[in-house]
Amino acid sequence: MPLTLVDRKPAGSLPVYLTAGASLEDTGADGAACAWARANGFNGSEGSVLTIPGREGALAGAFFGIGASAASPLAYGKLARALPAGSWHFATLPQNPDLAALALLLGGYAFTRYGTKPTPEIQFAAPDGADAEEVRRTAEGVFLARDLINTPANDMGPDALEEAARRLAEAHGAVVSVILGEDLLSQNFPMIHAVGRAGAIAPRLIDMRWGPQSAPKVTLVGKGVCFDTGGLDIKPSSGMLLMKKDMGGAANVLGLASMIMAQKLPVRLRALIPAVENSISGNSFRPGDILRSRKGITVEIGNTDAEGRLVLADALALADEEAPDIMIDMATLTGAARVALGPDVPPFYTRDDSFASAVATASEKTADPLWRMPLWKPYAEKLRSKVADINNVTSDGFAGSITAALFLERFVEKAATWAHFDIFGWSPNEKPTCPVGGEAQAIRAIEALLRDRYGAGKS
Repeated sequence: MPLTLVDRKPAGSLPVYLTAGASLEDTGADGAACAWARANGFNGSEGSVLTIPGREGALAGAFFGIGASAASPLAYGKLARALPAGSWHFATLPQNPDLAALALLLGGYAFTRYGTKPTPEIQFAAPDGADAEEVRRTAEGVFLARDLINTPANDMGPDALEEAARRLAEAHGAVVSVILGEDLLSQNFPMIHAVGRAGAIAPRLIDMRWGPQSAPKVTLVGKGVCFDTGGLDIKPSSGMLLMKKDMGGAANVLGLASMIMAQKLPVRLRALIPAVENSISGNSFRPGDILRSRKGITVEIGNTDAEGRLVLADALALADEEAPDIMIDMATLTGAARVALGPDVPPFYTRDDSFASAVATASEKTADPLWRMPLWKPYAEKLRSKVADINNVTSDGFAGSITAALFLERFVEKAATWAHFDIFGWSPNEKPTCPVGGEAQAIRAIEALLRDRYGAGKS
């Protein structure tokens, strides 16, 4: 971990001066430092960093540009990769201390499982007013999601995803049960089995439970397609390059579960992950097949590359049976969501207007962008099948994210509140808080919403 957030300013810590560039002296930096900044053309634009020389070649500090109207809440993450090794602190208090501290930690993330270039070791003092422990717990959940997504499919198959869930459960005193292989048929999860049966590693349904039975029920369902070839409707090679991330819903669910349990939120948590590979073999499910779901709804397969909604449907049906107070599913489900909103803003769907409003508030509070999309009922007709209750795809290709959400809605009846998050799970460009690679989306906002609704637990 190249950046460590410490509770107190270490001896010899160097200052980071926050400035828009127009009034360098107001930062508290001395005249020589301000003159150095002007000589180097430093204008305080957002995210700009300029180190300040001291005596005999030593460092004296750094300027960080916050732009004309104060930095974006997570812009401070750039410091984690721009500062030299050593101990640092903010000379000026950031506008949002918690998000500034979180940005520093997130910006220092590096995926090191397979080797990486050495990065400078930085200690940074948490700014006054920041809850450093809460920030660390949040960062750990984000890092778990990123690590799982970044791990390639040869090391992150359904069995490895199960092991990751078991490690998390053991750390927090949760209980995990797994329905494996042919048992999926005998226990009525036919669509999970159908999608995963062609894989070399057996499909499974991972079920993790934590918290008191009497607490409000919060159930998370995450798409765990550990690699997606597209099945018999095979993807082109370019379409498979990022398919290690097709378990991003499961990764984000585990990251969110980590936050919930670490915060000891007073809820009855359940996390369900259908873990499969959508592979090609003699027993692959086929276009035109009709599958009977756990709920009894029959599904005609219009395209085997729309498999995520099939495994989610069986898991949602199970989750719905116990009528949770809140049921959330997360999935890297459609390219249509990216076309509509790009990679950084996941759409979400819910029938609960109050919950949608709370999501929007939490999204803004946590700088975790989200956008509500409509469950537009007339589009449900696009999923009509002539031979089954429903088709898994539409024929016209329009509104793909909305129709996928409408498909999932068919399998939810009893949950008091249900929401579907169609995430990308990947950062295609380097951002202040994330290198190119796996990314956690929506989980910081959801955790904040749950904490506001149910209150924090005891540390």
